[in-house]
Order: sequence, then C-alpha cells, then structure tokens
Amino acid sequence: MNGRNIAVVYRKELTDSLRDRRTLISMIVVPIFLMPVLTIFVGVLSARVIGKAMLQVPSVMIVGAENSPRILSALRALPDVRIVPPSSDYAQQIVDKKIRAAVELPSDFDAMVARGETAPVRIDMYEGEINSGFGADKLQKFFRDFRDRAIRERLEARHLPENLAQPIVVEEKNVAPPEKVSGVVLGGLVPYFVIILALTGTMHPAMDLTVGEKERGTIETILCSPISRTSLVLGKFLMVLTASLSTAVLAIASMGLTLAAAGKMVGEVPQISSAGLQLNVSFRAVFWVFVMIVPLAVLFSAALLAISLFAKSFKEAQSYLSPLTVVVIAPAIVSVLPGVELNAGLSLIPILNTSLVSKEIVSGTYHWNYIALIFGSSCLYAAAALWVAIRLFQREDVLFRI
Repeated sequence: MNGRNIAVVYRKELTDSLRDRRTLISMIVVPIFLMPVLTIFVGVLSARVIGKAMLQVPSVMIVGAENSPRILSALRALPDVRIVPPSSDYAQQIVDKKIRAAVELPSDFDAMVARGETAPVRIDMYEGEINSGFGADKLQKFFRDFRDRAIRERLEARHLPENLAQPIVVEEKNVAPPEKVSGVVLGGLVPYFVIILALTGTMHPAMDLTVGEKERGTIETILCSPISRTSLVLGKFLMVLTASLSTAVLAIASMGLTLAAAGKMVGEVPQISSAGLQLNVSFRAVFWVFVMIVPLAVLFSAALLAISLFAKSFKEAQSYLSPLTVVVIAPAIVSVLPGVELNAGLSLIPILNTSLVSKEIVSGTYHWNYIALIFGSSCLYAAAALWVAIRLFQREDVLFRI
C-alpha cells in the first residue's frame, strides 16, 4: 500500500466523478433542494394549515334540547362557532365534512341542570380530521365552562364556598428553555435526513467505480496498472467517502438555511409562535452531529463498494443496494419513536445508535460516555466493512464474475 498511489487513484476517480451528471445530482442537487422541499413545503406549510384551521369558524349542529332555551341561547351566542339547523343525518354530514361536529343533548337539559341532576352531553366528531377536532375542542371548552358555572351556582344556593368542589389545583409548567424544546422537535428530523442522504449520496459513485468499470470494460486496464489492488480499492473508497461526506455536509447546511427560513414563516402564525418554538440548531450541535456521521459514512461507503463490486451489472447492483435504503430507514424511524431512549445496549446497534445520539445532541444533551461508545463501535463496524471490501478486491472470481 502506497499513499502516493492511493492519492493518484483518488484524484483520478474524483475528476471522473465530477464530470458525471448523475453523481453531481446525488451529491449536490438532492441534498441542497431536498431539505427545503421536505422541511418548508411539508412541515412549515402544514403548520400554516393548522394555524388557519384554528382560526376557522366551524359549523356545528345541536341535536335535542328542544325544551331548553337557556343552553340553546348560550350555544348560539358562541362567537367562534356557527350553529346550523338540526338534521337527522348529522353523523353522515360530519363524515362528508359538511359540518364539523354535533352536540347531542336531552330535550329537558335546562330542567335537569336546574334540578341538580347530571345531564348527559355527547359531542360527535370526525376522529383524525383536523377541522372537526378543533370544532369539538371548542364545544368541550364551552361545556367545561358551563359545568363550572353550574357548580358555582349550586354552591352559592347552599351558601357553600366555591373551593369545595375543587380540593386541589394541578398546574403544569415547562421548565425547559425554548431551545431545548425545539431541539426535541428537531432532534429526530435532522439526523434522519442526514443519515438517509449520506447513504443515497454514496450509492451511484459506489456502483460507478466498481460494476461500472466492469460494464465499460476498463476494470482489466486498471488492474494492469503498476498499483497494488489495496491502493486501488482505497483510492476508490476515498472517492465514495468524499461523496457521502459531501452529501452530509450539504444536507446539514441546507437544513440550517431551511430552518432559518422556516422560523420566519412559523413566526407569522401566532398560534405557533406563541409557544416559543425556535427552529434553529447550534453550531456546536451541527459539529458533533457531523463527527458522529463520519464513521457511519465510512461504513456506508465501504459496504456499498463491496456490494457493488460483487455485482455483475449495474442493474444487479441496483437490486442489491435498493433494499439497503429500507435497512437504514427502519432504525432511523425507530429512533424517533416515543419511549426509545439511548442506553448502552442501543449504543452498539449500527445506524440506530448514531441516530439516537444525534437526536440527543441536537436537543442539547451530551452523554459523553455514550458518544465515545457509539463513535468507537461505529469505527469498528466501518473498519470491518472496509476490510471486507479490500478482501473482495483481491479475489478474481469476484472481479470477473460472469
């Protein structure tokens, strides 16, 4: 193995790859433009849609309460709800989104409340439909307030203190700073996209430098050069690694710029900006996420290079590499599920460990013992994958499979 020879192979492969349109698209175009599309046009626009839905006046139907003018008058006086005439097919109208919710009351609701009885109230809604949910929430709030007033009136009629019906008061308070809350929200998003793009940015260069050489008939010429096969495979590996890291760096940079633009758009939605959510990631977090991605990029580069070398054609290599996307996506998705927390056992599982520790880093939490364990284990897996790639490059039956 000769460092100068490795540099020559690397420079040659880098020059050829930069001339290839498909490599440039996977390395540059995809990470730069995919982040804004996925983050702004999906996430932020969804937030704006939710904000608009919260401001809409839902159409609500009152079923029953024919002999209860007090509750009917109170419901019709609601400023943020539009009452529509009653109909027997109210359930179907909710499903068809003609109305957002319906409230079912007994005909003598007022009399039951006046007698001190328990009056049943049922709110019908379309579960999972956002506008219907907001309509039902407004009705829930109205009846909670109505219930509290009825309790106060009953206590006053019996000359009892109001706090008799409220022995305890429970209050929730968020003690985490806004950047921590934002980090939890973004912690699963940032590493997920960066890891996926680090893999996809590696696929085409890995195939082009191995099975592509076979299809073009240039593999024999390269093997006849006075450079050892170890130097050849290391030079090619460095080119694939460059593609992976370049894609990861561009993805992180694009994500940062996208989040800055997204923060301005979210700030225009009062219902969301009032929560104090900050869409930004610190430079320190970006640096450590990149550090944790490096051994994973080495693993991807070496593994894809070995798999592509084993294939006989470009099409066969694609059939081998496509399932790897699912293999990478699955642990990345698991890392963002509720209740999945970083521990010593999960720190040894490839991809999942990097995704989990990156999520913690983005949220501002640095478990240095886990960071060291994950970095070390990832380097070990990467070294094993690189060793396999080097060994496969020594075998004639792999290089010249027919």
